[in-house]
Amino acid sequence: MAFRGNRAVLSAKIGYNRFVMNIQELTSKMNALVHHHGWYDPDSPKKQLPRNLAVSLSLEAAEVLEHYQWQDTCDDKAALAGELGDVALYLLQLASVEGIDLEQAIHDTIARNWDREWNDPRKIENGAQS
Repeated sequence: MAFRGNRAVLSAKIGYNRFVMNIQELTSKMNALVHHHGWYDPDSPKKQLPRNLAVSLSLEAAEVLEHYQWQDTCDDKAALAGELGDVALYLLQLASVEGIDLEQAIHDTIARNWDREWNDPRKIENGAQS
């Protein structure tokens, strides 16, 4: 059942404050959503297994791409936001069921890439790095 009421009422109902939530809090809300729909139940048709979540994450990411098919900009930002939300939820869920601290993984990736250098195709002439 879709919620069609006031966002503030929904926010109060589920304890959501978009200005101060961190990844652990978002993961907690995502877990509450999964429990609410019974997707953790052993007989659930939507078993929360890593492979299922990885497939779903990939499918949702492809839906993000659809917003840019044959164009450089997205015409429907609200629909794009919904798809990005779906991607984020599947990412949180996959990290959660695999026992990965996503916040730490993000910090580690930023640190690893901070001084990393990638080849700049604008500097490559005649197949050689300049």
